[in-house]
Amino acid sequence: MRRAAVAVTAAGAVLLLLWSVGARTEDEPTPVPTASGDAATTANATALLRSGTEFIDRTSFRVDSDIASQVTARIHTDVVHKRAVAVLSAANGVIEIRMIDTELYMTSTLDPAGVGRGWMRLDPVRVPSDFAPSFAAGRNDPGGSARLIDAVVSAQADGSHITGTLDVNRIGIGIGLSFRPGPGGSFPESARSHAFHASLDAEGRLVSFLMPAADGLPNASLRYSDFGVSLEVIRPEGAVAAPDALYPQLGVGG
Repeated sequence: MRRAAVAVTAAGAVLLLLWSVGARTEDEPTPVPTASGDAATTANATALLRSGTEFIDRTSFRVDSDIASQVTARIHTDVVHKRAVAVLSAANGVIEIRMIDTELYMTSTLDPAGVGRGWMRLDPVRVPSDFAPSFAAGRNDPGGSARLIDAVVSAQADGSHITGTLDVNRIGIGIGLSFRPGPGGSFPESARSHAFHASLDAEGRLVSFLMPAADGLPNASLRYSDFGVSLEVIRPEGAVAAPDALYPQLGVGG
């Protein structure tokens, strides 16, 4: 069977830090794992994961994301001072994004149709709401950890390590790690119990969330670091208004 492909659209999936992963839809030879652990154990472990992301609204941080070593992202963000810079790399090019308060700038080597190279200034109002970068609480994590945690089915904590399963169908689409089904329009049944491993640091902050390859999906990871490190974002010189042709290409590609 072929492995799942990492699908990156010219502007949409990459620009908005969405990593859209298509899964194969052939029958899986691996039996569906059975969710284990009682509700209290899962609730306790999930609460640790949620409290481990409270830093997102309180300080600056860095998040590194990776899908099968084919698409990687490095994002520094500071919600307090409303500054962010992101660099996302794929085999077909690189995107850099800078945010200064409500200003949003982008440059790309992916050559989306009808869009030239060089720094562009985007109108945030014209960016699809599900993918619009924001400093608002609940929308300011470029890793998409909240959607991953919401998808947890079973979990258990062993000190600073948390393991369990999640339902890939519940992760949904948005800023950060996102998964969409392949051509058949659905994930294999086994994806409803997909393994994950997470780690917290000595202060209880989430520092890693890993999903190993399985269920037609490649391995994917989030890593958080550089908490409280100062961030300077320089406004690009000579940025021009993004052309109308760019906006229809934002969002989830096929």
